[in-house]
Amino acid sequence: MLYLWVAIGGAIGSVARFWFGNAMAATLGAAFPWGTLTINVLGSFLISFFSGLTGMGHRFALPSDARIFFTVGVCGGFTTFSSFSLQTVELARGGQTGRAALYVAASLIICLAACAFGVWAASAINQQAVSRA
Repeated sequence: MLYLWVAIGGAIGSVARFWFGNAMAATLGAAFPWGTLTINVLGSFLISFFSGLTGMGHRFALPSDARIFFTVGVCGGFTTFSSFSLQTVELARGGQTGRAALYVAASLIICLAACAFGVWAASAINQQAVSRA
């Protein structure tokens, strides 16, 4: 049942991201990805604020299923950057600043490299298709 709640939350977050990104582009233009930046900032705030208020022993403690619905489902659908941000802050708060820095650097470098590789691989496949035509 928890997987269903995560899926429903993910659908809500994904639709919210799509709507919000389009609204930002319509308002501010598409020359800079303001929508994505704002979504990442907002999602990072929401996941940490919610987690800080609803965890065990916190003011509004909720069952883990409700927390997972919002953090993994809604926030995960809205932006996975929020999970990355929360995990980094949790590492740093736990005294693992070296691991937090390594996580940030590895995420940035490896993900950008993977993205560049994906673009290169798709381009190579597309060029093969053009040469055969």
